[in-house]
Amino acid sequence: MRKLKTGDEVIVIAGKSKGDRGKITKLVGDNRVLVEGVNLIKKHVKPNPNANEQGGILERESALDISNVAIVNGDKADRVGIKVTDDGERVRYFKSSGELIDA
Repeated sequence: MRKLKTGDEVIVIAGKSKGDRGKITKLVGDNRVLVEGVNLIKKHVKPNPNANEQGGILERESALDISNVAIVNGDKADRVGIKVTDDGERVRYFKSSGELIDA
């Protein structure tokens, strides 16, 4: 079970986008994530008339390392733990408060 999932609200804790918040839109590989509206780059794109695409400079999100983001608990960054319930189900919880994330 992963500690961070798609749709989690996260805050960037390191890098040029430090302090920015957003939702995880995609998990890329084992240890990279795309966060909505964070780590924006400018991409130069050639026009493609066959696909009816216009060229130019596009601004898009780039992947961040998963170690540079932390889940948001209230308004602060927090760590995630995984524990097994009595019925054998694995659940995620906030390390600081102990409350469940998914429930």
